[in-house]
Amino acid sequence: MAVPAAASVRDANRYRPPRVTGLADLLDRQVRERPYARALVVTGERVRLSYRALASLADEVAARLGAAGLGRGAAVGLICANTAEFVVALLGAARAGLVAAPLDPALPESQLSARLVALGARAVLLDASASGRGVMLPVPAWSLRVDVSEAGTAAVALEPGVCDAGNARGAAGELSERDALVLFTAGTTDRAKMVPLTHANVAASLHAICATYELGPDDATVAVMPFFHGHGLFAALLSSLASGGCVLLPERGRFSAGTFWDDMRAVDATWFTAVPAIHEILLDRSEREYPGAQAPPLKFVRSCSAPLNTATQRALERTFGAPLLSAYGMTESSHQATSEPLPQRGALRQGSVGRPTGVAVRVVDRGGRSCPAGVEGEVWVQGPTVARGYLADGDESARTFVDGWLRTGDLGALDEDGYLSLTGRIKNLINRGGEKISPEHVEDILAGCPGVAEAAVFAVPDAVYGQRVGAAVVVREPDGVGSEEILRYCRDHLAAFEVPDRLELVTGLPYTAKGGLDRKAVQARYAP
Repeated sequence: MAVPAAASVRDANRYRPPRVTGLADLLDRQVRERPYARALVVTGERVRLSYRALASLADEVAARLGAAGLGRGAAVGLICANTAEFVVALLGAARAGLVAAPLDPALPESQLSARLVALGARAVLLDASASGRGVMLPVPAWSLRVDVSEAGTAAVALEPGVCDAGNARGAAGELSERDALVLFTAGTTDRAKMVPLTHANVAASLHAICATYELGPDDATVAVMPFFHGHGLFAALLSSLASGGCVLLPERGRFSAGTFWDDMRAVDATWFTAVPAIHEILLDRSEREYPGAQAPPLKFVRSCSAPLNTATQRALERTFGAPLLSAYGMTESSHQATSEPLPQRGALRQGSVGRPTGVAVRVVDRGGRSCPAGVEGEVWVQGPTVARGYLADGDESARTFVDGWLRTGDLGALDEDGYLSLTGRIKNLINRGGEKISPEHVEDILAGCPGVAEAAVFAVPDAVYGQRVGAAVVVREPDGVGSEEILRYCRDHLAAFEVPDRLELVTGLPYTAKGGLDRKAVQARYAP
């Protein structure tokens, strides 16, 4: 597609890769060279917070955490929305030599407590949205408040107590001051896996993301994805700060489709990243809400964390007038592993999630042998962004991390130019009488049917075939396309064994906090 002149990329000589070694020095270059440049735009009044002010707040929090008796390498939890408090707490913990573990504020108290105990967190920092819930947690909970004036001056309020200086409990005994983060893998159980990421992992990830999109001080974005997951944390927040750009944090720290384009205009955004579900929401509302010529000119739009069907991709590019770049990553690889390049740096290929970015990627068969180009197998990733394993889970670490390679559990194929296409998850495959069916592939076909908004495909138990194919489909108009028309479309575009045996029209689908389809909830709701 043609890229508008306003979105053409700057001369390559102007791009400067970030010079960071981890979270602790993330702001240092900008504080030296551009201290009064905007780092964040916060609150409903959209007040600017400079790099110098942000660094000062982080240093103050670091000093108070250190004075509370938290030794270097100790773990602290963060329970915050996408607020200034989250950013200050994260960077303050890093500057104090601590390991930060962001948690989803929406989790019930029992799950928050279980994760803090399993980690061995010494304390947890809360913003107003979390502390206002009045949850009782098994570790000292300290409320953090950042006050920013309209003039951009800021102050922090944090009164930590004194922490027990005893030996680390839980998984924290496996951490050291080389570690920066512990991220919990997406899931709704108390036993979500804990992924430790070092400062070196973080730095490698940020270098790759910034280089892929040539991010710099002229760039700005709106925080759409939550910071307690890698997508929002690495791709939106940390990469922007590492490259000297700006991030607008929406009011109350949560994405709002109703204010999104006003937020984008307020910060003169040049790009944004989201999951397909949010892209679908913005596309559905674009006819009445997209500001057209008044919208900021975008260099690109990024999609990650779930498959994006090609029909939606084309519609987004037509509507927003910018290339949509699909990326692929996971918590265990410090988020991004592959991405489509900027248009002038390489070809955009329908159905691809791009080329490796700072890592090596191979596709292997069941025997661990590399597959030829175009042949499907399991995707393996190796490189400086890959975690060393899981905390307190040696068996799962041994299964997932093999000779320096991360076994992703994703199915895909590499073409002759090294572009990766994903075809599904090994664990999601439906076995219909020996025929292996990728639900993601069937969903992509369903999404291409005129009148279909989204679809979820699941296994239906069957006494004869073992499993049959079920589908829950959301249509754009209540009186629009019907089940028979959808099935007719499927018969024209799918193999006979892939066509859903059961199809149900529904008003909506369940999603995880990360924004991906909640397949466990789909299975429980529609398969019986």
